[in-house]
Amino acid sequence: MQDKSDLAKSNTDKVWSGRFNEPVSELVKRYTASVDFDKRLATFDIQGSLAHSKMLGAQGIISQEDVAKIAQGLNEILQEIEAGQFEWRLDLEDVHLNIEKRLTDKIGDAGKRLHTGRSRNDQVSTDVRLWLRAVADDVIAGIRKLQNSIVDLAEAHFDTAMPGFTHLQVAQPVTFGHHLLAYFEMLQRDAARFSDARKRINRLPLGAAALAGTSYPIDREMVAKELGFDGVCENSLDAVSDRDFAIEFTAAAALVMTHLSRFSEELILWSSPRFAFVDIADRFCTGSSIMPQKKNPDVPELVRGKTGRVTGHLMALLTLMKSQPLAYNKDNQEDKEPLFDTADTLLVTLEIYADMLRGIKVNKEAMRKAATEGFATATDLADYLVKKGTPFRDAHEVVALAVRHAVDKGCDLSDLPLAELQKFSAQISEDVYQVLTLEGSLASRNHVGGTAPAQVKQAIARARKVLAA
Repeated sequence: MQDKSDLAKSNTDKVWSGRFNEPVSELVKRYTASVDFDKRLATFDIQGSLAHSKMLGAQGIISQEDVAKIAQGLNEILQEIEAGQFEWRLDLEDVHLNIEKRLTDKIGDAGKRLHTGRSRNDQVSTDVRLWLRAVADDVIAGIRKLQNSIVDLAEAHFDTAMPGFTHLQVAQPVTFGHHLLAYFEMLQRDAARFSDARKRINRLPLGAAALAGTSYPIDREMVAKELGFDGVCENSLDAVSDRDFAIEFTAAAALVMTHLSRFSEELILWSSPRFAFVDIADRFCTGSSIMPQKKNPDVPELVRGKTGRVTGHLMALLTLMKSQPLAYNKDNQEDKEPLFDTADTLLVTLEIYADMLRGIKVNKEAMRKAATEGFATATDLADYLVKKGTPFRDAHEVVALAVRHAVDKGCDLSDLPLAELQKFSAQISEDVYQVLTLEGSLASRNHVGGTAPAQVKQAIARARKVLAA
C-alpha cells in the first residue's frame, strides 16, 4: 500500500489531491490536460484575476497587502509569458493552475488567497468570454477590410457587363460591380451577427463559483465594470455551464465562410480558361508538379475546403452541449480547440481574401462576350412587348419562339433582321434593338437594388458611408 507521505509528494501540485488515495496516472494526465491549447487564454486569465483580487480587497475579503502582492506577481508572470520565458507544465493541467502555481511560488500565501470566492468553472468561462470578445472585434475589423476591397473593385467595374446566372445558365446581363456588391451585403449581415453576438458574449460569469455562487460578500458588478462587461450572468448554474455564446460565434463564423466559399467557387470558375473572366495574382496561386502550364487557384480552393472545417466545428460544439445536464461537466474542456481553430481560420481567411481581391485583374472583353451569349436579353424583349400592350404570358411565348428561331440560325436575338422579328409579333419595331443591347438591358434596371450602372454607383456610395461610420 502506498505511503501517505509518498502520495502527498506525487500529488504535491494538485490543488484537489487531498480527496484521493492514489495519484493520477500519466496517461490520464495527458488525456485530461488542456494546457497545450488553453494557454492562449493566459493574458485574459491574468486580466480576470487582477479584477477579481481587486474586488476581494475592496470587499475586505483579503488584505490590501495581498492585493498588491497579487498584482505585482501577476504582472511579472505576464511579462514572463510575453517574453516566452514561462514554463508551462502538463502536470498542472491547465492555464489557470499553471499561473496560480507560479504566482504562489513567487508571493507565497497571498497567491493561495487569490482563488477565494471563485472556481475554475466560472474562471474559465470568464477567460473565454474575454478572449472571444476581443476576437469578435478583430473579426468585424477583418470583415470591414474585406468589404473595402470589394467596394474598390466594384467601383472600378460599376458598368462592366457580364452574364448573370441562375442554375449556372446565362440568365440576364448584370454589371460586375453589382455582382460584387452582393457579397458586400452578405458580409454586412455577417458583421451585424458578430456585433449582436458580442452583446451576449459580454456578460460576466465570475462570481458563480463552481455552480451555486459563493458565501463570500463579493461584488460582481464591480468586477464586471473593471473588465468592461455589460453586466453579469444572472443565474450561477447557467453562468458556468453555458457555451451557447461560443456556439453562436462559431455559427456566425460558419456563415461568413459559407459566403466566402460561394465567392471562391465563382473565382475558381471565372479564372478557368473556359470563362477567363478574371486573373488571380500569382502570389495566391501555385503550379503543377507535372503540368508546366497550370496555374491553380489554391487560395479560393482552400477557402472552400476550410468552410467544411469551420462548419464541422459548429457541429462539434452543438453535439458537445446537447446532452449535458446542469451544471459544469468536463466535456466543456472540448469547446476550446474547435472554437480556437474557428477563430484562427476565419481571421486569416478574411485577411488573405481582402488582399487577394486587390490583386485580381478583370477581363472585360471576355465578360462582355459571355453576356452576349445565351440570349441574355430575352427577358428584355418580353418586357418590351408588355410595354407595347402584349400580356406578359403571351410575350413570354413570343420570345420563346423567337429564341428557338435564333438557335436554329446560330445567332443572337439582336442579330435577327427586323422583318424576321416582326414575324413573331407585329408590335416589334425599329426601337427593339435598343432593348436588345447589353447597355440598354443594364440601364433599364434603374431602381434601388437594380444592376443599372447609375444604381451601382449609388450603392457604392451607400457602402462607403457604411464603412466610414
